[in-house]
Amino acid sequence: MERPLRTFTCFGLVIHGFSLVQILDAIQKRMETGQASMVVTTNPEILLAAKQQPSYWNILRQADLRLVDGFGLQLVGWFKGARPTRITGVTLAEAILQQAVVHQWKIGLVGGKPGNADKAAWNIRKDYPSLTVYAEQGGSVSMEGIMDEEGNEALFRLTQQAPDVLLIAFGHPKQEQWIVRHLASMPSVKLAIGVGGTFEYWAGDVKRAPKILQKIGLEWLWRLVQQPSRFGRIWNAVIRFPWAALTDEQKGIKEF
Repeated sequence: MERPLRTFTCFGLVIHGFSLVQILDAIQKRMETGQASMVVTTNPEILLAAKQQPSYWNILRQADLRLVDGFGLQLVGWFKGARPTRITGVTLAEAILQQAVVHQWKIGLVGGKPGNADKAAWNIRKDYPSLTVYAEQGGSVSMEGIMDEEGNEALFRLTQQAPDVLLIAFGHPKQEQWIVRHLASMPSVKLAIGVGGTFEYWAGDVKRAPKILQKIGLEWLWRLVQQPSRFGRIWNAVIRFPWAALTDEQKGIKEF
């Protein structure tokens, strides 16, 4: 039996619609080699931003894995003949924590809303007592990933703690820009992932959708009910993005 096609292109970027098992296996293999990896939990908003900003598109192109985070992106994959698996940022991050317990990886958290990184770290330690977790707010970060003085001090402290895995929650495009700009200065970090609003879940500020809504791709509706201010973002993800992706003619943008 042939294995289903998991990869496809969107706006000239290869999207890796692997299963969670495949993703964790790929990450583990790279961790064992000592190579630093950048993973993007690619959602429709990220791709729309990349379509409009060539510099951001080039940042995403440098990622080792660009995963399918969002039903709209999964839909595009289906239309293009692939059978991608949808893995949300929080699902991947929680799986990474479980792997960290097994392999004794040290975890670093940076970013999120004020206080959320610390609250998230506290709750992680309760759930995984054997896990070493460090948290930093990270100061203010520009759209180009440039930090203020507070952020530079946080980066220095994190570097001293030498985490193996770093989860960054500045939101796009800041977090991906930040990773590319600073990953090389953190020699201990072998895996860097932009995780968006994941710390809000871990801090207890936002509840995840019921499993049934997650499974059928309606987690966005749950978020909208909880946070009506997200309407514009939901519109972009559910309506604007699929139309743009399915009618896109690449306009000269190609995967190198």
